[in-house]
Amino acid sequence: MGEAGEEEVAVAKENGEDYLDELTGLAEPTSELMFSTSNAVLTIEDPNLHPMGKAIGIFVLFICMLGFLNGLDYASADSGLVRPDEFVYRLSMNAPDETATFRGSVSDHNGEALINATVYVSWDEDGVWNYSEMRTGSQGEFEFERLDPGLARVDIIVERDGKRDVFANRVLLSPPAAIEPIGFTDIDFTVPSEEEFAAAPCSNGADECEIRNIDMTPGQMDHPLMDPGAASLYITIGMGFIGLSIIAASFTIWALRSGSLLVLRTAAVLSFFGMGHYYSACLFGLVALGLTFAVPRPRIPLTDPRHQGELGSF
Repeated sequence: MGEAGEEEVAVAKENGEDYLDELTGLAEPTSELMFSTSNAVLTIEDPNLHPMGKAIGIFVLFICMLGFLNGLDYASADSGLVRPDEFVYRLSMNAPDETATFRGSVSDHNGEALINATVYVSWDEDGVWNYSEMRTGSQGEFEFERLDPGLARVDIIVERDGKRDVFANRVLLSPPAAIEPIGFTDIDFTVPSEEEFAAAPCSNGADECEIRNIDMTPGQMDHPLMDPGAASLYITIGMGFIGLSIIAASFTIWALRSGSLLVLRTAAVLSFFGMGHYYSACLFGLVALGLTFAVPRPRIPLTDPRHQGELGSF
């Protein structure tokens, strides 16, 4: 620094000025520095589930139980509120006409194929009885196409020893399933022996009759014959309901332990698909999902004793 510069610094000091202040144009504060405090407190979102959320979690567990019981009902094909035939019949009510294929085979009581036996299918369509018939092939097989899904009467007519034996059954024709345009029903019939037909009473009350009947339809009014594959699908659906209910219950327990509303909403959505008897789980699942959006998430101070361990980890 030159002599002129040193002289300017000396003059500034004599005048009580700071050299840096002169360069920056800012005057040094003359008042005392002091720190001010406020009542503000640092907070974080409470990681624990609000009591309202815990109540919803218990409600979702109840919904999961409904879905589980619904699955057990479906998986138990021989008992329960809803049976496989009732399930398939409900589907057939809304199915398009002429979308059912009916096939199978006809054999006698010894397991021998009955050739040229007549298979007569009739069904009620808006008060008018329609029918279709055909004869069995070399292996006792038959196949009908373009039938209406739903309930039908199937008469197997066999001519032997100058008699005509009619074996009648009530059959449920399966509707199309999923993306399939056609529903398939496979049923094999075993015609009773001639002795059993001879023991059956004649329709006109005579001792002997040319046309002998064994009518199974009165005992099949509640549960008609149906495709075994359709019953298996019904049981598979029941197992699916059970699995969804267990998964939803697991998510609910996870939400109660972790305090996550997102996990609780996921559990509510999964419980919705459990359906429940008469769609009870669907209704309750929607209510539970809506309630999760009303659960408050309070904030707590960082000094809260519940989170001392969390603070120590930072």
